[in-house]
Amino acid sequence: MKQRLANEVIGTFVLCFGGTGAIVVNNVSGGSITHPGVALTFGLVVAAAILAFGATSGAHFNPAVTVALWLDGKVAGRSVLPQIVAQCCGAIAASLLLRALFPAATTLGQTMPVAGVWQSFVLEVTLTFILLLTILRVAAVPGASSLVTAIAVGAVVALEAMFAGPMCGASMNPARSLGPAVVSGQIESLWIYLSAPPLGAAAGVLIDRLFLREVPPAPSAIEPAPSPAVRPLESLA
Repeated sequence: MKQRLANEVIGTFVLCFGGTGAIVVNNVSGGSITHPGVALTFGLVVAAAILAFGATSGAHFNPAVTVALWLDGKVAGRSVLPQIVAQCCGAIAASLLLRALFPAATTLGQTMPVAGVWQSFVLEVTLTFILLLTILRVAAVPGASSLVTAIAVGAVVALEAMFAGPMCGASMNPARSLGPAVVSGQIESLWIYLSAPPLGAAAGVLIDRLFLREVPPAPSAIEPAPSPAVRPLESLA
């Protein structure tokens, strides 16, 4: 358990330091990274974190993912709160380091509702819904490797950040939004990014269960059902 939580802290730290750090550097350098560069950075750092930490922690790095996989029966209830706390600690630590490195940065890569409050709320619900469907569908592919999972999830994060980032920030991750908001002291719109992603993630689980998931055949009375291997974005609990 301790190792799994440590991996969630470090993995979320890496994700937030790389992703929000790209936003900070882009702002202080006059746009040298550009918006497509920021979106690609988020996708790449998510893929790298899944490959680096997935075998040990399940590579959630996102409270919305943890809650959704708990709803789907892939995470034990006793593990949910500790994992969410670990993820939030990693995100806050990343923002604290960015504050120390770039004291002139005001928002630290904070997600804000540029498109308007409710437009941003609906966007965040929808973006997280697509992300969770991707996670669940890739996990359902027999023999899918960690590399395939990392590429698929990283690509979806980059794609969604590319087109929706200018409107709502494309957080899809309460911890990723919590860190910059808490450290910068700008929490006015934080409720959007704490509430919308879990709703979208839960909707992804519901739609997957109702319409996309095949009912597994009953195990043979002679041959025992094989135990599924734990892969990234699943639980070791």
